[in-house]
Amino acid sequence: MTQMTSPCVETTAAAASPRNEEPRLRGDLAIWFIIALEMLTFGVMFVSFAFARTFELEVFNASQATLDLRAGALNTVLLLSGSWCVARAVHALRADASRNGARWLAAAIACGLAFMLSKGLELGQKFAAGIDMSTNTFYMFYLMLTVFHFMHVAAAAVLLVIVWVQARRGAYAGGNMHTPETVAAFWHMVDLLWIVLFPLVYVMR
Repeated sequence: MTQMTSPCVETTAAAASPRNEEPRLRGDLAIWFIIALEMLTFGVMFVSFAFARTFELEVFNASQATLDLRAGALNTVLLLSGSWCVARAVHALRADASRNGARWLAAAIACGLAFMLSKGLELGQKFAAGIDMSTNTFYMFYLMLTVFHFMHVAAAAVLLVIVWVQARRGAYAGGNMHTPETVAAFWHMVDLLWIVLFPLVYVMR
């Protein structure tokens, strides 16, 4: 006699079984090519900075002493906090909590704007003191690296604003996470670059 299985039992068993999802690359593939290119570009500049420092150690140390270490540390905290907020925003949006995700995005944007304000004031002080890329080798690298990074933070903040506007409209409901994950990947790259840049330029003696 054939044993019959109730359709309700089959449905319950299927729901109870773990859902196997294939691993995938979060965000757009193009952004990962851009991230790889940006990391390579900054990597070359970081190595060039360290190499040049070996030839002009006294100049580098004297110029580094004029930098505001507290401002650099504050900027590090702001970017790390921004990355945490972005991660929380992505988590909330995946759970279809659009309003909560939008709030986390707003916090991340605030961190980005605060970084830009702090860094802008620091750069403004240097320019007001007559310092530019021709002052010495250290300041050439300092301005090149920090201004280039500043531009990346500005771009990331603009992208976060776009995602924030869309999140408030509920555009990412139902698992539509392609854009938020793409922007999050770019923001985390910007954060990672600063984590290397800060000790290399501000701290290393």
